[in-house]
Amino acid sequence: MTQIYDVAVVGGGPSGAAAATDLARSGARVALIDKAGRIKPCGGAIPPRLIRDFDIPDELLVARVTAARMVAPSSKSVDMPIDGGFVGMVDRDVFDEWLRRRAALAGADRITGAVSGLERDGGEGVIVRFRPKGAPDDAPDGSIRARYVIAADGARSPIARREVPGAEKNPCVFAYHEIVRSPAKGVGGFDPARCDVWYQGKLSPDFYAWVFPHGDHTSIGVGSAQKGFSLRGAVSALRNEIGMDSCALVRGEGAPIPLKPLPRWDNGRDVVLAGDAAGVVAPASGEGIYYAMLGGRFAAEACKAALQTGDARALAQARKRFLRDHGRVFWILGVMQHFWYRNDKRRERFVRICDDADVQRLTWQAYMNKELVKADPAAHMRIFMKDLSHLFGLAAT
Repeated sequence: MTQIYDVAVVGGGPSGAAAATDLARSGARVALIDKAGRIKPCGGAIPPRLIRDFDIPDELLVARVTAARMVAPSSKSVDMPIDGGFVGMVDRDVFDEWLRRRAALAGADRITGAVSGLERDGGEGVIVRFRPKGAPDDAPDGSIRARYVIAADGARSPIARREVPGAEKNPCVFAYHEIVRSPAKGVGGFDPARCDVWYQGKLSPDFYAWVFPHGDHTSIGVGSAQKGFSLRGAVSALRNEIGMDSCALVRGEGAPIPLKPLPRWDNGRDVVLAGDAAGVVAPASGEGIYYAMLGGRFAAEACKAALQTGDARALAQARKRFLRDHGRVFWILGVMQHFWYRNDKRRERFVRICDDADVQRLTWQAYMNKELVKADPAAHMRIFMKDLSHLFGLAAT
């Protein structure tokens, strides 16, 4: 007999695990289906807001970053120290599995396997079919039945493409990074408490490259939406540039990263999207973990409302709530990426803007707390005037 659940969560990354945890804690019958074994390429940065809101323990933090270095096309750099705070760094394999275990401890049933499709037979809810991990070739697929499905199955989500109109059109940046053994502090300028972000067209024609410390390991990566651009070649060039070409390679990983939230996150019936499947990766920065977990939380709350009322229109609340809280930030970051990342001349000016005390203070406040800073209009006006001077090439070089 097919097991019946209130909600089936497909995908056990941060978004799906957060949704499953919240639902299980509320008393819902939840299945968390994850194929396991995949580690998403990710810088692994989590802000204090995420640590607070989702109760992340200190032992998951492999590094505490207290500054960022922005590197311009000319190789001039600007350091942006964090005044009195830090950004946590996590290893996604350990972090994601801890989140999945927490969901199970909260009461979610973990199922390890790859979802093969959704079916409807006129009965209650939707049938979720999956291929159990390690099943013999001649073994039948497993299945469960759920009243609602949260699709947190990543960028280019198969479920989203089948269930939600327009999902197949969402553009992506392709990211690739290499995890290497960290060198000693000072080798090639390496600092285990600093994230380096490289804005150079030779490393990425439309995004950026990064060097993010993770304690004993370091993530060196790059993203680009330009077809034919060699991500591996760019990472190799960056490793040579910073003197980390001899650092032992642990593994390399690549994946698409969505560029903007989808125009719709639900099918109006029984499926709602979350995380990369919904497109909630911040433009310009590529930050996704916080927004994924928040999107998972909002999807869980939308499912709870639908369960209580029997009205599937409640599923649309997930996207409405997310954009109400963060839509303006995503719009601003999208405009910034479109303008400042277009060529090296603009990238050079962008890095120079970062060498401004007002910019640094407001940037870190917004990033750390995940909200726009509104309490200092004078600083915003100063930044606006400086932006104009850089825009028209009036600023000193």
